[in-house]
Amino acid sequence: MLDALLPFARSWLGGVQVDVTRYATFAIGVWFVLWVVLAIPLASRKIRESRPPGRQLLIEFLTSIRSIMIFSTVGLLTFGLHRAGWLPGPDMAKTWGAAWLWTSIILMIIAHDAWFYWTHRLIHDRRLFRTFHRRHHRSNNPSPFTAYSFDLGEAAINAVFVPLWLILVPTPWAAVGAFMLHQIVRNTIGHSGYELFPAGKDGRPLIPWLTTVTHHDLHHAQAGWNYGLYFTWWDRLMSTEHPDYLKRFAAVAARKDRTLDATSSSSAA
Repeated sequence: MLDALLPFARSWLGGVQVDVTRYATFAIGVWFVLWVVLAIPLASRKIRESRPPGRQLLIEFLTSIRSIMIFSTVGLLTFGLHRAGWLPGPDMAKTWGAAWLWTSIILMIIAHDAWFYWTHRLIHDRRLFRTFHRRHHRSNNPSPFTAYSFDLGEAAINAVFVPLWLILVPTPWAAVGAFMLHQIVRNTIGHSGYELFPAGKDGRPLIPWLTTVTHHDLHHAQAGWNYGLYFTWWDRLMSTEHPDYLKRFAAVAARKDRTLDATSSSSAA
């Protein structure tokens, strides 16, 4: 019995180690680069004047570690199915070449955005919010550490996407790794509090179908809007984009432009 459980224990511990390393690397890295190293140069790109207290950051970090443990526990479903030979998709897909590798990464990101949007809207229902999503919104002023700061139920909802995807779509393991890297990068940056996305001459996001930091920051400030994770199209299609989103984004971009103009004028003088 013990011998049968050992591979599952090793898989769980390995999953926790990889996810904790990935989360800590990007959460701490984004925090250190934006909030410490570049805090002065990027001051005009800070969305809010205030910063969350240190106690919030610590709670977010510890809660995120707990979420990662839930991710790895749900991930045992994938491990068990693959070990039993009931999940042939990854082994099939690895022989399908680079074209399918990149296509599967893109499709997985698009599908995850849809999964996130609709499950996110679901757990904002007042009957579910306290149980599934309250923890995340305790971070009214988010930080990079907010990325995985979930209640247990929300962590499970987010974790189940990967097993479901692998059951339905043959996807190489390398694509799954790339997907996981993409989602933690977007997640930590999306909670960073600094608007890093470029604006066009009209003040609108240069790539309008990508969610910006302002887009998700507004969700934390005023829950009920902006449910999307990577893309804006579901919010636009379902009329859940914050009515002041583009104006708020343009205001942050304009602050940057004024700073640059003032610096240029001083240099010229």
